[in-house]
Amino acid sequence: MAVHVRLRRIGKNPKGKPHFRVSVFDQRRGRDSKIIEELGFYNPLSGESKIKKERIDYWVKNGAQLSATVKSLVKKHIKEEKNATATSS
Repeated sequence: MAVHVRLRRIGKNPKGKPHFRVSVFDQRRGRDSKIIEELGFYNPLSGESKIKKERIDYWVKNGAQLSATVKSLVKKHIKEEKNATATSS
């Protein structure tokens, strides 16, 4: 199964206020197909994001491809975790 981890837009109303969910999709199906699993969310207006890193690692180990945006979100999430642990020590 060709699996991709990418963003799914859920914020449509009101326009101009987007927010996204990080989701796992079967690539062979259509763009609006049923998701396999939700792995987090991202709000570009506030910069807030929450990602289940261990589940993303699981999917990557099983051959899933990350979209460019999800890759950058994961890197940002890891960097924020390192900074949070460094400042709390």
